[in-house]
Amino acid sequence: MVLYSESSSTPTLATSFDDGSFTVEHKSVPKSSDSDTPNPPLYVVYPTEKGTYPVILFLHGFSILNTWYSDLFEFIASHGYIIVAPGQTLFGLLKGLCVFSAIGDVEDAAEAADWINKNQGENLKLILPHDVSPDLENVALAGHSKGGKAAFALALGHANTSFKFKALIGLDPVEGPSTSNRLEPKILNYIPQDFNISLPIALIGTGLGDDGCCGCFPPAAPWGCNHPFFFNECKPPVCYFVAKDFGHMDMLDDWVVKFTGIFVCKTGKGSYADMRRACGGIFIAFLKTYMFDDAKDLTTIVDSPSTCAPIKLDPVLWLPS
Repeated sequence: MVLYSESSSTPTLATSFDDGSFTVEHKSVPKSSDSDTPNPPLYVVYPTEKGTYPVILFLHGFSILNTWYSDLFEFIASHGYIIVAPGQTLFGLLKGLCVFSAIGDVEDAAEAADWINKNQGENLKLILPHDVSPDLENVALAGHSKGGKAAFALALGHANTSFKFKALIGLDPVEGPSTSNRLEPKILNYIPQDFNISLPIALIGTGLGDDGCCGCFPPAAPWGCNHPFFFNECKPPVCYFVAKDFGHMDMLDDWVVKFTGIFVCKTGKGSYADMRRACGGIFIAFLKTYMFDDAKDLTTIVDSPSTCAPIKLDPVLWLPS
């Protein structure tokens, strides 16, 4: 186990928290009669410079539009990553409300993965500029809230996909509204290191996610269904970071955070831009480590979180093996 320990010397800054050097564009892709686009409108954010870039398949949270993560996605993409974020149809939203299950979300995630992989990435190449290509050897699976649970469920084999992911990232994943009312497929067994997942895993939790809003709304990420319980079941290699002073929605675009802070869940009092920078920087440092064997930034964050991260991260853990 690697716990953080503050160094007495001035640490090297983690460049993952800085703006990347790539110019970024984004595109919403609707579904047409001759298209198999997954969960339209598909939202794709990508570098514009010529090159081949790793891909992140990102699954949105319950009732959250994929475009509401635009600032976070653009920050990550500026470091040389292609973000593919399936949307949600009205039928899918209503089905999720009525059936009260995440099974459909997991099946949709598998379809999106197969869509990316089809014909050696041809679907994605048609969306991207002609000289920008996806690196299908380096694709990460990620998700926030209910989408985080769906990402873990897909990695656990609850839906069939031929795609082989390189890494898994859970951004404040949530199993359900309570321990007695968990969404299908139930994946938490409350047994240490019980997940049968061979991928390296990063977990980013929030310190305020299990607090209710205004005393009348239940927590968005309730205790027993939230990030520490996911971490408890992960096998190494796994990283774990908690944004201690921020809430469950605070990595979304500013206006969404302000709105949800009134009606949905508790929000932090710090800079939401810093929260997005922290989450995006952890994504990048983790993927550099496990896609490209470059652990410099991740090591810096783990060794000196209070001096290199834009927000307070506590705890910080890294179990490399």
